[in-house]
Amino acid sequence: MHPPGAIQARMRPGVFVSFEGSEGCGKSTQIQAIRSLLEARGIRCLATREPGGTALGEVIRNLLKYAPEGQGMSAEAELLLFSASRAQLVRERIMPALAEGQWVLADRFHDSSLVYQGVARGLGMESVRQINDLALGDCRPDVTFLLDMDAATAWERATAVTRGNGQTDRMESEAPDFYEAVRKGYLALASEEPGRIVVVPAGRDVAAVRDDIWQTLTQRFHGISG
Repeated sequence: MHPPGAIQARMRPGVFVSFEGSEGCGKSTQIQAIRSLLEARGIRCLATREPGGTALGEVIRNLLKYAPEGQGMSAEAELLLFSASRAQLVRERIMPALAEGQWVLADRFHDSSLVYQGVARGLGMESVRQINDLALGDCRPDVTFLLDMDAATAWERATAVTRGNGQTDRMESEAPDFYEAVRKGYLALASEEPGRIVVVPAGRDVAAVRDDIWQTLTQRFHGISG
């Protein structure tokens, strides 16, 4: 017996792939590259981002990242806002796409909250897992790629983007020690779930990173390499 709103992930025909890592690690670039490879083989894809991806989620995204009202936000409020955006995204976009047999390529998913709010913000993994369970139902990625990069390089990349676009991104503007906590949190999570989370060194040529990801996908999901 499943609680109201629970999702039967095992019964869906699509494939759910999430991409994780600190700001500046190249998730968006790799999602675009993998989507191109899949679509060239006739596979329909939905690319999502967090927070955002729905009308409600984009409003929450602005509040979390850019709006002056978000300055001084408590860690608890931050967690709940991310979770609200994710809950809407799962039900409005991700599960319908999976039910239609599409591949979903997610720029962040539930692991982000475990690491950013659970570890880096100090709320604790168990509290975040409880919130995630409510937000997600049974929806979980089939495979997650952790684009791992040393904290100093990630911080330099992220802050360069922030300076270049003229917007102050609340998350990207964190201090280098926050980036280090994020990296350690991700690597700890990967060690707990090695079957799902694949660690990919991200401080290399973009094509090399793409090739590693593609190789894993073709090994796990037969029929896409042709």
